[in-house]
Amino acid sequence: MPDKFKIKEKRKAVKTAANTNTVTSNRLELLVTVVARSKAEYYTDLIQSFDVNMQTVALANGTADAKTLRYLGLTDTEKVVILSIIQENKLPDALHTLEEKFNTVKNGKGIAFTISVTSVIGKLLFGFLSNNKTVVKEDK
Repeated sequence: MPDKFKIKEKRKAVKTAANTNTVTSNRLELLVTVVARSKAEYYTDLIQSFDVNMQTVALANGTADAKTLRYLGLTDTEKVVILSIIQENKLPDALHTLEEKFNTVKNGKGIAFTISVTSVIGKLLFGFLSNNKTVVKEDK
């Protein structure tokens, strides 16, 4: 086989390999959810159902004073902050579901907002955080 054809075949193989190892172009977001401590497990399980691979839960306390809490009829100030990395395309469904649960679950009130993730170091880390199982480590 002439060298010219070998080079074309190698280029074709490299392009095919590059296409199978690509990561999704979907951006990642940090979903911050604040809920009562008693509902932490419920909401972490709910958020995980949206292909979330990484979540961190931090204990927190509400900041309202006792007078304001009495006025609003609230007594529980123990909260959790759930930090979740979620794909941008899953975000509308997740936020809609959270809003629905905040309104329907007994003592399930909370807030949720997002912060854009602008960069991630490493293709494998991005693949893990975006729940992309097609990412493989390339040979060097």
